[in-house]
Amino acid sequence: MQDVALLTDLYQLTMMQGYYQNGYENKEAVFDLYFRKIPSGGGYVIAAGLEQVVEYIENLRFSSEDMAYLRGLNIFDEGFLNLLKDFRFHGDIDAVPEGTVVFPYEPLVRVKGRILEAQLIETALLNIINFETLIATKASRVVAAAGGGSVMEFGLRRAQGPDAGILGSRAAFIGGCQFTSNVLAGKRYGIPLSGTQAHSWIQCFPDELEAFRAYARTFPDQCLLLVDTYNVLKSGVPNAIKVGLELEAEGHRFLGIRIDSGDLTYLSREARKMLDQAGLEHARIVASNDLDEHTISAIRAQGAAIDSWGVGTHLITSKDTPALGGVYKLSAEGQKGVFEPRLKVSENISKITNPGIKKIVRFYDRRGKAMADLIALEDEHFEEPLTIFDPIETWKRKTLTDFKTRELLRPVFRGGRRVYELPYLKDIQTYAQHECETLWDEVKRLVNPHRYIVDLSPKLFELRQSLLLEISTKIEEEQTKRLSK
Repeated sequence: MQDVALLTDLYQLTMMQGYYQNGYENKEAVFDLYFRKIPSGGGYVIAAGLEQVVEYIENLRFSSEDMAYLRGLNIFDEGFLNLLKDFRFHGDIDAVPEGTVVFPYEPLVRVKGRILEAQLIETALLNIINFETLIATKASRVVAAAGGGSVMEFGLRRAQGPDAGILGSRAAFIGGCQFTSNVLAGKRYGIPLSGTQAHSWIQCFPDELEAFRAYARTFPDQCLLLVDTYNVLKSGVPNAIKVGLELEAEGHRFLGIRIDSGDLTYLSREARKMLDQAGLEHARIVASNDLDEHTISAIRAQGAAIDSWGVGTHLITSKDTPALGGVYKLSAEGQKGVFEPRLKVSENISKITNPGIKKIVRFYDRRGKAMADLIALEDEHFEEPLTIFDPIETWKRKTLTDFKTRELLRPVFRGGRRVYELPYLKDIQTYAQHECETLWDEVKRLVNPHRYIVDLSPKLFELRQSLLLEISTKIEEEQTKRLSK
């Protein structure tokens, strides 16, 4: 990831110049990146994108071409431009590892450093984390719906541009997809590839049988045939069986068929009978055709005989919820490492921020199941028994005993230097699968899932309430002064 310094919104640069001109060049700040709502009506989210964040930070510098462009805008002074010329990120970043199960308002990324630096990287971090986290989460839902059947990500042609197609494949693999059709993603990230043939291949030959035989001659050990170009049960499957038996007679193993249209439940059941009767019990049936987690779940519930699923548009675009909506909010500011908590107030409760330098603590029972998360201040520690409560509906309380804890945020950069070793993508996928296994099935339901407990620690709750009261009192006093004049 190169030439990334201008991957930002203009107002980040204008604010930076404002800080510089008003003597705030060395002011320090802490920002939290988090989301407010779980996408697709789900019960959990899979964090993704940290590797690209690391690449961005490590390549963040303004080229001579960048400087010439900014100078040509005629809105930045030379002192500020000189500051940008030698710009590097020197701050601290903590983040949850990719593949971690996370929930609303939990800081996925925490940035601490000079406000000039922390402000600049906001847009790029949101761009990266929002998209990859969204697609990893959607993929996890699709894979869960498949119930053990393999899922192939087929979304490149429907993705919102090349970058979304490539990083979407990566995120989908984190979420549990076993294969991608995207060759560049396969090369770049080592994701296993999968693909068959298009309807146009079948149409280009004199008849369907010859098209199947030609493909079998070309790929005798990877022969999986698309059977719905003309008629699935009257033409496609019978011809596929002929070719499959010919391959088996020659010592090869016929892989199976793919159905891309029609009533997938009925067609797959009938095709299964035909394949089994022909002695091709091992042949797999792959289904595609604008699938998502709800369609897959319904088809499986109807008794479909489908072994693998190819999912494209609905996965790569997260069609039902096309944006995660992550935000990046100031939580503390200060000088020389001494910080004061800061709070943003809103009439919309969901937009009131949590102040201070925070961490996420996850509580597990002795079976390893996640019981609850606490968003807590950085220096807090917890002992049994611990009573937690909902920060909005405070009468909802739960006492935790006999628990183990884990802090989710990990150091990634210290003083601008990376201290985090990036894991292999396959290891991230395995970790994400383990993370999902720590959740109760009720939280993983596709429809109306149980809401996982995420509370504020008592100390953070008290800090938030005191700042709210302090701000409210100050506003009322200022209003009283204005009215008395």
